[in-house]
Amino acid sequence: MTHTGTNAVFWPYPCWIAHRGAGKLAPENTMAAFRLGAEHGFAMFECDVKLSADGEPFLLHDAELDRTTNGQGVAGVLKWDALSRLDAGSWHGRTYAGEPLLRLESLARWLQALGLMVNLEIKPTPGEEVRTGRVVAQHVARLWAQSQIKPLLSSFSVEALRAAQEAQPDLPRALLLDKWSRDAVDTALVLGCQALVVNQTQLDEERIAAGHAGGLKVLTYTVNDASRASTLWLSGLDGLITDRVDLFEPQARLGANPARLMVEAEEFAC
Repeated sequence: MTHTGTNAVFWPYPCWIAHRGAGKLAPENTMAAFRLGAEHGFAMFECDVKLSADGEPFLLHDAELDRTTNGQGVAGVLKWDALSRLDAGSWHGRTYAGEPLLRLESLARWLQALGLMVNLEIKPTPGEEVRTGRVVAQHVARLWAQSQIKPLLSSFSVEALRAAQEAQPDLPRALLLDKWSRDAVDTALVLGCQALVVNQTQLDEERIAAGHAGGLKVLTYTVNDASRASTLWLSGLDGLITDRVDLFEPQARLGANPARLMVEAEEFAC
């Protein structure tokens, strides 16, 4: 398929995005992490959203609780009341002991109070792809109803993205890719996506250009090296998710695309 990319994409998001709140500097997907990421100058965050057994959207990356909480087993089989009592901070260090799992609703209030943005990765418990995509989209539409800039919904799950599209077609979406495929752009367009979010090992100038030719923005995860970041910016990248909120703090505070600044500097010099 030949892509013309003639339709402009409304894209209000900054190009620097903090991974799971503050990367590895705080317990991921907790309020402590988001506060720390904001202290480092980041205006946008990436995080993972799934459902409790009783349909409460909350933040957790893994299907199971063991790695990042004092709970055990599959998170999605527990009701929110039980999940809310878990310790999601002690694994990272004594400083964060007692940090709870975070409800999407609590994060939404905090982000909007500070004018901050978010990429919500729909992270379904296996077998719950359709339900999770639908319910998360419905909650996002309600929680951000008064906000001009909505969260960017993304997922590796085509089923979850399709369910989100059907439930709330006006919410912006992005297809996540761990491996590049020749039909990546076509799949994203069928799902009504505005962007691709691709594993940084799978990206180069040609693939970024392919996304742009389809009218899509191209973002990447997870870049923690300044040299690699520079290469990708110069290849036309639109957004970068990083754990290194400390390393990239000056750039995040500035907010501008580094490649655009380089071009402007060269034009000024001429």
